[in-house]
Order: sequence, then C-alpha cells, then structure tokens
Amino acid sequence: MNILIPAVITFFSLFLIMPILGGLTRALGVYTIVEEGRCHVYVLFGKVVAILEEPGLYFLWQKMGPQALIVNWLGRCHVLDMRLDQKYLRSQAVNSEEGAPMGIGIWYEMFISDPVAYLFKNADPQGSLAANVSNTTVRCLSNMPLAEMLETRHKMSVLVRQEVSPKSHEWGYKLGSVYIRKVHFRDAGMIRQIEEKVVNRLRQVTSAIKQDGANQVSIITSTADRQAAVAFARAQAMRPQIIGAALHHVSEDPEVLDAMFEILETQRLINSGARISLVPERSDILTQLMVSEGSGAAGRPPASAAAAPPSAFTTPAPPPVGPENGRSGPSR
Repeated sequence: MNILIPAVITFFSLFLIMPILGGLTRALGVYTIVEEGRCHVYVLFGKVVAILEEPGLYFLWQKMGPQALIVNWLGRCHVLDMRLDQKYLRSQAVNSEEGAPMGIGIWYEMFISDPVAYLFKNADPQGSLAANVSNTTVRCLSNMPLAEMLETRHKMSVLVRQEVSPKSHEWGYKLGSVYIRKVHFRDAGMIRQIEEKVVNRLRQVTSAIKQDGANQVSIITSTADRQAAVAFARAQAMRPQIIGAALHHVSEDPEVLDAMFEILETQRLINSGARISLVPERSDILTQLMVSEGSGAAGRPPASAAAAPPSAFTTPAPPPVGPENGRSGPSR
C-alpha cells in the first residue's frame, strides 16, 4: 500500500500534470522548442520581434522580454521548413536554332535563405521561383544549335542557374542545384521522321556489316583456293621427278627394265580392246591368210579374241568367193 500511492501520484504527475503545465507555459511564452530544420518567426503587431533558426530550447523572456507573454495571444508564430526542397518542371517549350520544336525538362533544388523575405516580400515564393526558372530556361536555351542542345546539358544547367539565382534570392528563396534532365522533340511528325532515318541507318549499317562479312569470306576462300592450287601444282610438278627417279633406279638393272616395259606394253594392249592373234613361228601361209581376212573385214568393228597359249593359233575364216578374188572357189 505504501508503494502504490507514490506510483499513482507519479503517474498523474508525468502523464497528466506535466503536459498541462508545459502547454500553459508555452501559451504564456515562457519557452519554446525549435526542431531540426525548422525556423520560428514571431510577429507582433505587424513587426518581427524574434527569429529562431537554430534548433534547441529557447526561453522567450530572454529573446523578447515582456512581449513574450502576449506574442502567442496577440501575435503570430510562423514555423518555416528550412530543409532542401526539389521540384521538376516538365517539357518547357523551346525552339532550336534550326527551328525544331523541343521540350526541356528541368530539375532544381531550392531552400529558404531569408525567412523574413520569404514571408513578406512574395505571396507565393515557390510559384514565383518556378515561373522564374521556366522563363529563364526558355529565354536562355532558345535558338541554340540542335546538336549542342542534345549534347551539352551541363552547360545549359549552369547557364540557367546563373540567371535565376540572384533574382530568387531577393524573395528569400535560394536556388540550389539545377539539372537539365530531359531534352526531347515535341512534334510527333518529326519524331516519326527521325525514327525512320534511324531505322534506315541501322539497315544500312547492317547491310554494310553483312557485305563486309561476305567480302572477308570471299577473301578467305580465294586465298585457300590459291594456296590449294599452288600445292597441287607443286605436287604435279614433282610427279615427273619422282617417276624419273624411280625409272632411273629401275634402269640400273636391264633385265628388270625390259620386263617392266614388256609388262606395260602388254597391259596397254589388253586395255586397248584390240583383237590379238597368236601364230606359230615360220608360218608364212597362215600369216598371209590372216592378213587377207583382216583386209576383208576392215569395215567391221574389231572384236577381242581370247589369248591362246603360245602353241595354239587361230584359224582364219576362208576368203569369200567372188569376182573380186579372181576365182570361183577356195584355193587348195
């Protein structure tokens, strides 16, 4: 029981009495708390009596004296956000030097530099700064060469910032970084023409690459064919040398040389398809008969005869009977 009563008193003191007491003391202007990134501007009877920019706990009696008692009742406290703010203006209409309608998207940072000027010198500082940036962008970036407008964004950003900063600072709003984020064409017909040109250029580049590849392949093929032709010609030129060396080696033995040529001659005769007749030696009559038969059958195509043994011979057919032979029958 002795512990419960102090606990209840502490609870009511911390969660009920202290917030009420703190609210009354703030309402009476005893103290105030400035948060990080905030600024308190106290105005009494149309006059600025105190500006608190640094974060922390302030006793208003030390800053304003007796006016602290009535500043929250008869005056006004403006709480300003001093943190960095950002804004993006889309597609600001400009024209290039060549007359092309372009759109420029500009991104910029801003923050309050003078709280009093921000409150009383301009009714809409943010809107005025946006209009100032937009007008400066159109004024400074119009009539620029199209190539420079598409490539030098940093230079354009610096130019816009230098033109806007002195004027915006007069309204208590200072311009920070400026960046040209986007440069684009606003005319749909021009965009289609550019797309067609890009597509045609890509086709030309693709065709050039294909043609260059075909040329390289042709060069490689021609080089390979030339090297192969040189190699074959060299091999063909070496063939007589090899055969000559082989014949020279064979000619060292006359018997082998004669046998080889005889075999070659026989092979040629066999392959020629001519008719071969083998007759015995010292057979003059048989030879004459065969010659006469061959002259009579000159108009007929030759027929191959099987080779007989050296002791055999072919019997020629009897010569035809007719007036051309000068006799009526075969001779005996």
